[in-house]
Amino acid sequence: MRGTAPAADDRAAGGVACRNCGAEAPGAYCPSCGQETALELPRAGQFMREAAGRYVALDGRMGRTLFALLFRPGFLTREYLAGRRKRYVRPARLVLVLAIVLFAAARLLADPDVIVHAQSDTPVATSAARQAGSTPASAPAASPAAKPSNQASSAAGPASGRASLVEVDVGDTPLTIGSPAAGLRIDDALNVHLVGVDLPLGARIEKRLESFNKLDLAQKSREIVAGMLRYGPYALIAMLPVFALLMQVLYAGRKRRYPDRPRRYAEHLVYGAHNHAFVALAGTLALVVQARPVTLVLAGWTMLYLLRSMHTVYGGRWVGVLARGFVALVVYAAMFVFAIAGLVVAAVVLR
Repeated sequence: MRGTAPAADDRAAGGVACRNCGAEAPGAYCPSCGQETALELPRAGQFMREAAGRYVALDGRMGRTLFALLFRPGFLTREYLAGRRKRYVRPARLVLVLAIVLFAAARLLADPDVIVHAQSDTPVATSAARQAGSTPASAPAASPAAKPSNQASSAAGPASGRASLVEVDVGDTPLTIGSPAAGLRIDDALNVHLVGVDLPLGARIEKRLESFNKLDLAQKSREIVAGMLRYGPYALIAMLPVFALLMQVLYAGRKRRYPDRPRRYAEHLVYGAHNHAFVALAGTLALVVQARPVTLVLAGWTMLYLLRSMHTVYGGRWVGVLARGFVALVVYAAMFVFAIAGLVVAAVVLR
C-alpha cells in the first residue's frame, strides 16, 4: 500500500524518519533528500551495477540517449529545455563520459604518426641532429625505438593518404601559434619555444622545455601524442563555456520574434554539451571502425548534424543558420588551434 515502508526497510518498527536528513520518509526513498530508506548493504554485483550505472546509466537511459544523440540533431537539447530530463543522461555527464571514451579509444587505436607527423629531412631537423651529436641518418640507429616511429612516419605520408592532426613540415620557418611577438613556436624538429609569454613559474617551464628539446624526434613525437591524449578531455570540457558564450553572442536579439529560442547562458551550455558529445561519439566510431567510407560518412553527417541541430534548437531561416554556422566554424577553429597549443604545452611541461 502507498505510504507504508517496503519489506526491505530495516528501521525500527514505526520509524519513518530519514536517517540522513530527519524528514518524514514512509516510502522507499526520502522525499526531501532522495536517500533510500533501506540501508541494508548491497551485494557485490549490485554494488558494481550501482557504481557503473551512476556514470553510464545501465537502466537503459544511455542507449536511449546515444540513439537520439547520433540520429536526431538537437532533439536532446529541446527535450532538456522542455523539462523532460529523467529519461536521458544529463548533458554534463554525457559529454564527460564520451570525451573520456574518445581519448581512451585514441590512445588504444590511433597511430601516433597520424596525430603528429614531422619531417626529419629538413634543415632545422638536420641542425638539431647535429647539435645532439648525430646526423639525421644516424639518429634512428642510435635509438632503436625511433626506427619504427620514423618508418611509420614515412608510411603515414602521401603514399598512404592519411592526414595528420598536427603536421610540422615548415622548412626553415617555425610553426607559430599566436602572434610573431607572443605565442608558441614549433619547428620541424619538434622543438617547442614560448616567445613573449609571461607565465607563472616561467623559469621552471623554460627548464622543462629545454629538457624536452634535447630528446630525439621520435621521443618528442611520442611525448606530445601521449600528453595530448592524456589532457585532451580536459581541453574539450574547457572549450564548452567559451562555445556557449559564442552561441549567446550569435543569437543575441529580441525575444518577440522567436519566443522559444534559448536566451540564457545555461541553455547555450546545454546545447554545446550535446553537440560536443556528438562529435566525441562520432570520433570514437571513426576510430573503432577505421574504414575510409565510414569516416567520410561520419564527417559528412557531422557537418549536416551540427547545422540541423542549430536549426532545431534555435529556429529561424536556413540563411541565418548557415551564416551563423559559418561564423561559429571560423571562431571555433581559432579556439581549436589555441586548444591544441595548450595541449602541446601541457604535454611538454607536465610529462
